[in-house]
Amino acid sequence: MSDDSTTAPAPQPTSEENRHASWLELFFDLVAVAGVAQIAHLLHGVPDVSDLGLYALLFLAFWTAWICFTLYANVAYENTHVRTVLAAMFGMAVMAAAVSGVHEGDDRHARVFALAYVLIRVLASRAWQHRRQVLVDWPAAQMSLGVIPWTVSLWAHAPTRYWLWALGIALDLYVTFAVSARDLAEHQQARERHDSRTARRDSARGTSLARSQTEHLSERLGLFVIIVLGEGVAQVVEATSDAEWDKKLYMLAVAAFFLLATLWTLSFEHGYAGVPQLAAGVLPARAALPLHCFVSGCLAALAAALGAAAGHLDTLPDATRWLLCSSLAGYFMLSGLAWLGRAGRERRWLLSVALPCCVLPLVLAAFGAHVRTVTVVWLLVLITLWPVLYERRATKSSKRAVRTGT
Repeated sequence: MSDDSTTAPAPQPTSEENRHASWLELFFDLVAVAGVAQIAHLLHGVPDVSDLGLYALLFLAFWTAWICFTLYANVAYENTHVRTVLAAMFGMAVMAAAVSGVHEGDDRHARVFALAYVLIRVLASRAWQHRRQVLVDWPAAQMSLGVIPWTVSLWAHAPTRYWLWALGIALDLYVTFAVSARDLAEHQQARERHDSRTARRDSARGTSLARSQTEHLSERLGLFVIIVLGEGVAQVVEATSDAEWDKKLYMLAVAAFFLLATLWTLSFEHGYAGVPQLAAGVLPARAALPLHCFVSGCLAALAAALGAAAGHLDTLPDATRWLLCSSLAGYFMLSGLAWLGRAGRERRWLLSVALPCCVLPLVLAAFGAHVRTVTVVWLLVLITLWPVLYERRATKSSKRAVRTGT
């Protein structure tokens, strides 16, 4: 763990490999299971553009709340305040419970969702102030600029409310990429100078910069992706349990399992922290964390589409087919972005792997109106298998070259 804090003599692990998710962190991740499941349900049936927009907005908000306290526990380590994490967990559970009402246009549920989000963000900011640290990897965790539109939305109605939420998310992204560590430290020091009580009480302590412990964070991020893939399994199991079991359903269930298993292989055996084609230490956390968020969002959308496919065994509705294929295309597009940060790779990988895997699902979405559901899913399995086979062939070629000395 990289923690420059001067606030407490926290015992440090002897090596990064010795640090794993604590029982408290695993308990906290249970709320991610509930939240992802509720948000994925927004895409059930035949989703339209407004459903997709609301899904993206709520998923981004939920993931942001989750990452704020994931990073807090990562840096604080044994000094993590249990009550703070449990309070955040309760707030995220409230957010998850309100999702269905938000989708139905209930003003009360929408206000509860926004209020819970605001309180979670304020709690995260106060946790970092208490530690007198500035988090370099994700500045939005302790800055309240993106929370302002959410606060204003408590008095707004749809659709203005949703535009304010989107503005808040956009401001968080701006802060993440535009604010430097030095700016953060100066902002925190200026804030302290205006608080005379804090200055008198902690005059001997200054603000320090904090960075996340890499291997522990990658484990937590990977666990989140596992949760999302597990939601895909849950969606298929739930859908097939209520359907009439016949040959078409069997074939679809097997295809869905192969698709999820292959995505697991790409995300973990050929990726890092659940992001395909990402290598450890290649991208800074500020760039890697948004990739993780969007990859998780694509996988959750794909999970919802697989569940819907079980209800349309003959042919998929256009909206469901586009959701299924475009979410997979988005997954591969993001894997291409992760690849750009890697050195020493074959340049032809982009043309022979990334580009086909992005384009072919979209072609299938555009021209697959009369293709049977089972065939669509199996074609997506074949597309997803291609990067795995390519990687294995490349690995064998590299080993052969080493043995022959070429």
